[in-house]
Amino acid sequence: MTVKSKKTRFRAYQLGNAGSSFSYFNGEFFTLIEARHNETNEDSIKQELKLCDVTKINNLHITSWDRDHCSPSQLEKILAEFKPNKIEYPGYIPHSEAGKESLKIIRAYELRGKGSNKIISVTPEYIDSLDKAENYGYKDTLHHPKFIDDESSNNNSTVKHFRSGSFNVLSLGDVECNNIASGLRRQRTINQETDIMILAHHGASNGFTTSAFVKTVRPTIAIASADYANQFKHPKQEIRDLLYKNDVKLFTTKNGDVVVFSTGSHTGNYKLVNLKAGSTEVSSEYDFIARKRSYLRNNTDTIRARINRGNRGPRR
Repeated sequence: MTVKSKKTRFRAYQLGNAGSSFSYFNGEFFTLIEARHNETNEDSIKQELKLCDVTKINNLHITSWDRDHCSPSQLEKILAEFKPNKIEYPGYIPHSEAGKESLKIIRAYELRGKGSNKIISVTPEYIDSLDKAENYGYKDTLHHPKFIDDESSNNNSTVKHFRSGSFNVLSLGDVECNNIASGLRRQRTINQETDIMILAHHGASNGFTTSAFVKTVRPTIAIASADYANQFKHPKQEIRDLLYKNDVKLFTTKNGDVVVFSTGSHTGNYKLVNLKAGSTEVSSEYDFIARKRSYLRNNTDTIRARINRGNRGPRR
């Protein structure tokens, strides 16, 4: 495996209310993460598509049936306007009325497509059916749910590692169980290749984001999707302190979008900019180097030695 040139972009969108909205572009395919599309982020999504030189969403990836991740009315708007040819939706049975309505909308969209769209329920069985992912590669990987938690739907959130670009993003949904965190941090692709980590449950202090997890995964950047006046005061101060102690830079969508994009030859250098609310004006910017690039620049024997240290492999 060698370093590839991949124009890559990631964006965390300000919503103006509770919820999450992100996108990831790997140079070919545009993924919208979460079914949120309101008056605050709709222009930003269109702008991002234009910057990626694409006109449609290739994949809609939904991590949870909770309304702050998947709004039925906004889901309908996304499907009507952007017509994604692939949808990855939570593999657990929704219990809320909003979740049930969203599932009906997706199934109706699938029927209208008459088999032309790839609609995937991300269940434990689906994840188990996938091949093991290649270390230091350029393929997205699904890690969870490995089981269905009947007590907490948060723990059934879809966990996906977006690795198909020149820098990698770990999406954690609303997971909150320490056992899930323990399993994830043992995955070599996660603990050696994560550049950006979307904080679990908007940065809640719920037992998932622990010192052990942060020290093992070692993300360069943490992103919290949280409105400025959110009632839970996410991200929690305990999480802020933990990230600071481990030299992880924290950014939130409280004051505007967070945009990350590859630079130069698109082989690992990337820049993060904080935008001011409702504008394209930059409030701050930072430069980074993707962790994957340093590994791929090693010789073949070194990479093989790293891989053979007991990696169990995630799923792709």
